[in-house]
Amino acid sequence: MPPVIIADASCLILLEKIGALELLPRLFGRITVTDIVAAEYGLPLPEWAAVKVNQDASQLQLLSLTLDRGEASAIALALEQSDCLLIMDERRGRQVAFRLHLPVVGTLGILLRAKSSGLIGAIKPLLDAIGTTNFRLSNQLVQLVLKQAGE
Repeated sequence: MPPVIIADASCLILLEKIGALELLPRLFGRITVTDIVAAEYGLPLPEWAAVKVNQDASQLQLLSLTLDRGEASAIALALEQSDCLLIMDERRGRQVAFRLHLPVVGTLGILLRAKSSGLIGAIKPLLDAIGTTNFRLSNQLVQLVLKQAGE
């Protein structure tokens, strides 16, 4: 596992909404967010979340031309690390991260890791809970995740 886990706000918000935020420290120990992501999250951060300010303002400005500031700050922070994992759900942000050769996982990937680690017994109840939020999942993606989870 990379030493630095950087999360965008969407993962924190979604896991909070479905009552599964504690999966992050159980899987990774500590996570890092930017001050911009912390503000987007809008709730007090748990003690296992560290806030780091972007050092390269020009990188942040450049990424902000095509991404929202939270995604841009998370990617800019990931670029400042030698070894990290970026947790991001938004398609455009993930595409930029992939092009920059950053390792990325989304919230559904976190749920799959949690199941394979034995932290949760089933993903389907959490996917059902996600379905009650404003987070959009295609039926095709839900079926793919369930298949990967062996459910």
